[in-house]
Amino acid sequence: MTNDDREESRRGEQEGAWQRGSGPVPGLGGLLDGLPESGKGAQARDPRPPAPPYNPFRSTSPGAEPPPPPGHHPAAEPAPTAFTTRSQQTRQQAPPEPRARHAPTEIQEPPVAPERDPRFNVIPFRSGSRHSGPAQPEHPSPARAAQPEPATPEAPRTEPARPEPTTNPGQADENRPATDPKQSDTVHAHEAAAPLEVPQHTGPRQRTEPEEPQGAPAPALVPAIQAAREALNAEAQSAEAQGAAGAREVPGTPGDDVWSDAGHAFDEAERAAVYRAIRDRRDVRAGFLPEPVPTEVLTRVLEAAHQAPSVGHTQPWDFLVIDDPEIRARVRGLAQTQRDAQGHTRPGTRAQAFSGLKVEAVLESPINIAVTVDPSRGPHSPGRHSKPASYSAALAVENLWLAARAEGLGVGWVAFTDERDAASVLELPSHLELVAYLCVGYVEDFPTEPELSLVGWARGRPLSWAVHRDRYGRRGLPGQEPTTLLEETITAIGALNARAVEEAKDRQDRMTKPRGSLGVLEDVSVRLAGLAGECPPPVPEPAAVAVFAGDHGVYAQGVTAWPQEVTAQMVRNFLDGGAVVNAFAEQVGAEVTVVDVGVVGDLPSGTGLLPRKVARGTADLTQGPAMTRDQALQALEAGIEIARDLVSAGNRCLVTGDMGIGNTTPAAALVCAFTGADPATATGRGTGADDATYERKVEAVRQALKANPVDEADPIGTLAALGGLEHAALAGFILGGAALRVPVLLDGVIAGSAALAAAAISPDSLSACFAGHRSTEPGHAIALEHLGLTPLVDLEMRLGEGSGALLALPLLQGSVRALRNVATFDTAGVTTGQ
Repeated sequence: MTNDDREESRRGEQEGAWQRGSGPVPGLGGLLDGLPESGKGAQARDPRPPAPPYNPFRSTSPGAEPPPPPGHHPAAEPAPTAFTTRSQQTRQQAPPEPRARHAPTEIQEPPVAPERDPRFNVIPFRSGSRHSGPAQPEHPSPARAAQPEPATPEAPRTEPARPEPTTNPGQADENRPATDPKQSDTVHAHEAAAPLEVPQHTGPRQRTEPEEPQGAPAPALVPAIQAAREALNAEAQSAEAQGAAGAREVPGTPGDDVWSDAGHAFDEAERAAVYRAIRDRRDVRAGFLPEPVPTEVLTRVLEAAHQAPSVGHTQPWDFLVIDDPEIRARVRGLAQTQRDAQGHTRPGTRAQAFSGLKVEAVLESPINIAVTVDPSRGPHSPGRHSKPASYSAALAVENLWLAARAEGLGVGWVAFTDERDAASVLELPSHLELVAYLCVGYVEDFPTEPELSLVGWARGRPLSWAVHRDRYGRRGLPGQEPTTLLEETITAIGALNARAVEEAKDRQDRMTKPRGSLGVLEDVSVRLAGLAGECPPPVPEPAAVAVFAGDHGVYAQGVTAWPQEVTAQMVRNFLDGGAVVNAFAEQVGAEVTVVDVGVVGDLPSGTGLLPRKVARGTADLTQGPAMTRDQALQALEAGIEIARDLVSAGNRCLVTGDMGIGNTTPAAALVCAFTGADPATATGRGTGADDATYERKVEAVRQALKANPVDEADPIGTLAALGGLEHAALAGFILGGAALRVPVLLDGVIAGSAALAAAAISPDSLSACFAGHRSTEPGHAIALEHLGLTPLVDLEMRLGEGSGALLALPLLQGSVRALRNVATFDTAGVTTGQ
């Protein structure tokens, strides 16, 4: 922290602007809604912090239980379990206020779905059992536990300019219970859970002529800040009268908690208001009312924005308030032009969702506000350069947004492909940059979820995905024992939902067609229902294909006639849209993402390329392990992260793709290791090897198996020894999709060998796997038979890239549409056959 920052912090303390919390803090909603956390399912949150969650990879001492939070009465409320698929927690009500509120919706506990019948175990490898020390829950010191909570003086309240919606301000966003009492207990990553009742905004209150401020020309402070300041002043006067030296303990002494001191923490109602504003903030794009925003309200909102933190207290922002209809019309025209041009580049359902994001709010809202940044302001301040200035200005936007929500105002952010064009329309000075263009005004209602989630554009990421402990990658929320992403993912993977499977089978038998006449597609639809936990399941769209790219040290053994630099060249071709995978993806409406996990050469940054390079290629597997164990784990977790990102971006189907010169050789080695096949049987000609090259390839696989003895109890070790970086990343991609319960459509032999590794690590991950096609590579047929998967098409293809799986995508989607849309004999009035 710089000296200027320290001075700013001290100034903030004097003004009561720091918001330190004590006691229970309500859970946050918004982007966290609708997506399950680490296999827990969509879970309602209690306003108090729960007991430290159970970590399945950490054993707990017998009889050890975490302490209850301060003020918690076990007799009044049952303790929540750590991993529940629907909330079983009784929510504590916030103190009553003199206005009506909605009663919290009762959450019904669904029955636990039975496990499916155990399937014949065809996977020889298992991950070993984990043994770790008992988790040590935190216990408050006796002195702290016995210390009475100091009374908080009642601060004068400023009458809000807008009526508060009638709901409990301390409650976090919660999920409505399923209407079907048979609701599955599985995780539904494909859909946002239905929220509980939310405040019903009824539009602006009819106001009389606003009162002019008396006595002071300065605008009024934000009510929460004003209340905190007055509380501090009242406490200071009381302490002075009673003798401040003996009034309380010196901070820092045993048993003292300075954060729970009444002079710093907001009271419960104020904290609830702060967290509610954060939780209920929405990007509003429609439904603005024509009623003007009162000047005193707008001034308070801008004052809140102006109090944002900034590096060196430079306050590099400016606020351009725009009323001029001509300027706004030009801005709207620019936004629509850029939106139309961008929409044409989106595939399939993405284009439809994108077209629904309108920009009419630029004209409909009463006020537009452009937030700018001056990167050159305060050039001598410590740590100054352009990025922190932009970050500071973004914080001003957030302050503005939260204050507007507290005032009952909606805010919509208008995005531009190139902000410089918008800056030109606004005639900004050349040294200023546009950070945000906002539409502000009273609205008919606030969306129950972020609009991008409602239209299926994105789902958001749970908090647990974003919290790391001490080092990046050690996952764990406060109070949890840190774990790894791989452990967390394996824990979340489960079997198909038995109830949904039976319902899908029953519906297939009652559909207006001969029983079994759709062949393999009937089984596909049944498995998709079991994966989703409901019948009928959602159509697996939109879909995204991830092409994982890497190079291989075994290339030195002459296993292919293609030069190694072709890997990097083909990645550039993918990014330029010139490969077969691009053509097929466009045909079926899928997005293409390229992931560099191990390409030897450097790749240019660009749209569609995700740099996740673990190493510049692997070692020669004929001489020893191709990867270290740590490299294999990094690649596995990179694949899991890609699966998470694509699903949270709104995709409901993941398609595997690959690129790497020489990658069929390690694929054949993995097939032999996991199935026991002979190298001469499992090894193919890849990209068209001649006889001499083929013989070298088979011998390389034999040498690899000899140099790296297989340990059946260690599938990750086998993957590290014999696989490639893209194979490991694909295995993680499959595990990540299975944990989120979205289908993973497999391509050819590279994906098949990766699926063998994933199934050995977590057998239930096979529930999410669907074979797109059968490659002519002999190892692929061996892998599919071992996994028990039936390919959807067999077109004698051997290209890779995800090409065969993409051609099968319409079949996967069609199986669900048939299950959803085809009438049954009773509903259609069709007589059944005998």
